[in-house]
Amino acid sequence: MQSFSALVGRDRRRIPQPLLTKFRLCHPLPSRLSTLDFSGLLTREPFFFILCAFLLRCLILLINFSFSLPSFYLSKVNVLYVSMTPSWKLLQKTWNRILKNPSVKSFHQLRFLSSFSPNNNSIQISKIFSHSELPVRCQSSLTPQIVESTLFNCPSDIIALSFFLWCARQPNYFHNRQSFDQMVVIFSRLTDRLKSVKALVRELECFGCYTKPQTFLILMRIYWRGGIYKLVLEAFEEMVGYGYSPNIFARNMVMDVFFKIGRVDAALGVLRDTRVPNFLTFNIAVCNLCKLNNLSGLWDVLQMMLRQGFYPNIETFVMVLNCYCKSGKLAESLQVLALMITRGIPISVTAWSVLIDGFCRAGRLDEASHLLKKMVGIGLSPTVVTYTSLIKGFMGSQMLDRAYKILNTMESGECFPDLVLCNVLIDSLSKIGRYDDALDIFLALHKMNLEPDSYTFSSVLSILCLSKRFALFPQLVRGFLVSADLVVCNSLLCFLCKAGFPSQAVDFYNDMVDRDFTPDRYSYTALLSGLCRAGRIEESVNVYHGIVMNSSGIDAHIHTVIIGELVKAGQINRAIRLFRKAITEKYPLDVVSYTVAIHGLLQGGRTGEAVTLYRQMKEVGVIPNTYTCNVMFHGLCKVRDLKSIKWLLGDMAEVGIDHDYVGLNMIFRFLVKSNRFDSVLHLLDKMQDLRFMPNEATLEILLDGLARAGEAGDACYPSLKDYLEDFLFVDRTDSDDLHDVAGSVV
Repeated sequence: MQSFSALVGRDRRRIPQPLLTKFRLCHPLPSRLSTLDFSGLLTREPFFFILCAFLLRCLILLINFSFSLPSFYLSKVNVLYVSMTPSWKLLQKTWNRILKNPSVKSFHQLRFLSSFSPNNNSIQISKIFSHSELPVRCQSSLTPQIVESTLFNCPSDIIALSFFLWCARQPNYFHNRQSFDQMVVIFSRLTDRLKSVKALVRELECFGCYTKPQTFLILMRIYWRGGIYKLVLEAFEEMVGYGYSPNIFARNMVMDVFFKIGRVDAALGVLRDTRVPNFLTFNIAVCNLCKLNNLSGLWDVLQMMLRQGFYPNIETFVMVLNCYCKSGKLAESLQVLALMITRGIPISVTAWSVLIDGFCRAGRLDEASHLLKKMVGIGLSPTVVTYTSLIKGFMGSQMLDRAYKILNTMESGECFPDLVLCNVLIDSLSKIGRYDDALDIFLALHKMNLEPDSYTFSSVLSILCLSKRFALFPQLVRGFLVSADLVVCNSLLCFLCKAGFPSQAVDFYNDMVDRDFTPDRYSYTALLSGLCRAGRIEESVNVYHGIVMNSSGIDAHIHTVIIGELVKAGQINRAIRLFRKAITEKYPLDVVSYTVAIHGLLQGGRTGEAVTLYRQMKEVGVIPNTYTCNVMFHGLCKVRDLKSIKWLLGDMAEVGIDHDYVGLNMIFRFLVKSNRFDSVLHLLDKMQDLRFMPNEATLEILLDGLARAGEAGDACYPSLKDYLEDFLFVDRTDSDDLHDVAGSVV
């Protein structure tokens, strides 16, 4: 028979040598069992007391199954086992207490109990020790702290697991989260060594542990805590393979795992197949569907939950409200609100804030303001989160007066801005071109005792890029302490590229990687831009190929950036080759990618290829937008291809692409310069049919063309002159609100 140290295996090197000497128990020398001396060790390390008792228990099982020892030696082993499990008060270092050993006859009974009779153990042992207080004290003194300490110092991972399972079987003892988290580390090592749940269960059985349903439940829970979801499902299958029927706890865990790995249909299948679901079953499904933003599945589960007589708690209701509001499903969110009211669930400040945010996101600001008034009317005080949603909504709609009014109302109610609100103000003001106001808020953060974070820093860098005030960077960031995360690094990369320091951007990227940052698509785009703008074209192309080959989840933006930068660098042929390869390899490409490629072809004088690519993008399901058509108009007007211009105008009408003044004014300028006043009149008639009236830039182009043409114009010149004279006196109040976006072409 192997020694105990052989059972420990490779981990025996972790045990102190004196302890190994005392644990070296061999069958050929059974007399040594009566001479073991644990007293010195136990007085120094209380947790070894429990561990040694547990290990001897396992040793008894192995001896019983493997050999038939004389009763004298078995009694010695059992006497030692019981003598090591006296009153648990010994753990409090009252080592001078001596427990009288029961008779040898009693221990022969205990030996048979240590075989496969777990259901009767507690009854028969209580009879044997009817005059002893041992069982009660064992149950009351086993604590999570003792268990965790024992696990930490356990000589072998498999022994630690069997000890953990043994503790779980003790009456009135339950493992806490810290104990499970500690077992996750042990399980990671066991999984690396044994590779499968089946091998782990087999090793536990060889060690003398019973395979019960509780064994699989604990294995599943440990794997679930550690995020090892594949082995959770494997443990579940092993449980079924052993003939055990999984209980609701196991099914809930499997359903949660399916949700977490994205197998929603499988998770919902587990839910439907559960005969008697409980509240936790539905709550797990609802919470996961909210996180996945699966609205159809969420509605079905909610209806199923209500039919079963279960109702979400207030936290789950708020999560459901938030899911529907962020998805713009305001009608469904109001139905959820009505359900809360009918169930008598109080509408909390958080729920009101979620609703207000939902209406603000949908642009229904008046209704959001009404909800705020109603909230205050029932005695609830809005928080800074509530006000932030409204202020962001009004800022986004360029209703600055109402936004500042809400801000004043908030401060008068002694609810002061936090960093999130300040970040919203800085970002919103910068988007509408109020750069000075945004920087004023940034500079005022110190007075409000607010420390800027990475998003504040990124917003400030964006302002400097948009306003071209790169020289302000050193002055603004002096004394700026912020933790450098990936958001900050990407913002700095973008800033360095746009500020004219592409080489420094590349160096900064390399420094990021050296500091163990994991680049994302924003990091890659900044790196590609920096390399191209620094003239390092070959490196940029090689890096692009490396990104495509080694990175998963690459979207169309990466391909668009490299093609656009190559076009800017005059490498048009190379850019088009990369684009053609992207089409062949079926890389993700969007309308922006095609528009950039069309721009490159037109810039290179390859008009025919540009028209062909425009047609091809529609064939693969990428619909051109207004900007794509404007790029086409610019190139076609440049080569004076009137036939293609007319075709493109007809295609826009067929596809349903909206016109804007930028494209139309480019066409008018081309027609006027070509003295094609008949085409001008025809286009004006089409605009009138679409109720799309000429703006000031259009009129200026036409009047300037008439002035230069004079009487030398074609036959339609007088008709166009009369049209413009009449138009200048027509009331154009219906078109006053049209935004003039054609100023750049004048």
